[in-house]
Amino acid sequence: MNFTIITHVLHKKEETHLYGYGPYVWEMNIWFKYVDQVSIVAPLLKDKVGNIDLAYQHPELNFQEVPALALTTPVGILRSLLFLPLVSWRIYKAMQTADHIHLRCPGNMGLLGCLVQILFPNKTKTAKYAGNWDPKSKQPLAYRIQKYILSNIFLTKNMQVLVYGDWENQSKNIKPFFTATYSVSEKESIEKPSLDPVIELIFVGSLVKGKNPMYAIRLAEKLIKKGKNVVLNIYGEGVEKEILRDYIKVNQLENHVLLHGNQNQDIIKKAYKKSHFVVLPSKSEGWPKAIAEGMFWGCVPVATKVSCVPFMLDYGNRGILLDMDLEKDVIQLEEILENEKAFFSKSKLALEWSQNYTTTVFETEIKKILTE
Repeated sequence: MNFTIITHVLHKKEETHLYGYGPYVWEMNIWFKYVDQVSIVAPLLKDKVGNIDLAYQHPELNFQEVPALALTTPVGILRSLLFLPLVSWRIYKAMQTADHIHLRCPGNMGLLGCLVQILFPNKTKTAKYAGNWDPKSKQPLAYRIQKYILSNIFLTKNMQVLVYGDWENQSKNIKPFFTATYSVSEKESIEKPSLDPVIELIFVGSLVKGKNPMYAIRLAEKLIKKGKNVVLNIYGEGVEKEILRDYIKVNQLENHVLLHGNQNQDIIKKAYKKSHFVVLPSKSEGWPKAIAEGMFWGCVPVATKVSCVPFMLDYGNRGILLDMDLEKDVIQLEEILENEKAFFSKSKLALEWSQNYTTTVFETEIKKILTE
């Protein structure tokens, strides 16, 4: 089987290896176990490989480079329009020789892939929609178009669309799915430390406005001003980093809010294990990986009410759903900080739920999709 991926993920080359964003590549390497050949159509960067990058693992891998498409600036839009015919043609040619077409959505490449796949109704296809599938959510036009095409069984034939969450009134090709990071063998009985003397919070994600790391800092800051000994560890890189660094310095939070940058999975795992809360005040999510990972190690999740997050947190029974009102959210946190019994109860419920979603279960489900 020639398994062909259309993705917007930015790739890098080092010697004979092809690299991409670690969590995505890790997942794709699981898909690769059940295919003979892999073809990837995606953009390529000349940057050096970083801590968060991972190498693909497959002996028969063909990479087809295309220019990156960017629609956020006038120059980017003009450049993308010029490259549109070339990118569309390369996607078409790759799909021609594919036995299984796999789209990664939402994204600019995903949008083109959605359109081009209509020309191949008889080919077996899957799409992984990693964004928010909630039909009621407000989303960019490009995302809405992708969701419309993918769920329209007249335009999109012979495809399973993997989405996060179980939503009502969906077409028959929409399949509720999940993602996972840890294996069954990694399960542990975690004993969280007491909330005294230090309360440890962790944020893991890109330092961008959409992930809202500033709100996590302001939550920690409010708790500190109320006399709580809080430490917030932030893992990730992004365009907001200098803004966050300046805020930390101006407000004299250097001993309480620590920026660690991108780190490998082992370091992140150790950080989760010693943390009490995992915080993600994100504006939009699909399956928030950081929340599921933190819960696996007994962190009480503190997250926004987006996508399938309310389901993950059992509507507040195994975590805290943020109102995105600083005063109200600080009160929610204070209530659990003053009741260790409630904290440990939520921690246990979070761990038990998340440990159902292991890489073993994940791989079994992917194998079914590819071999059925």
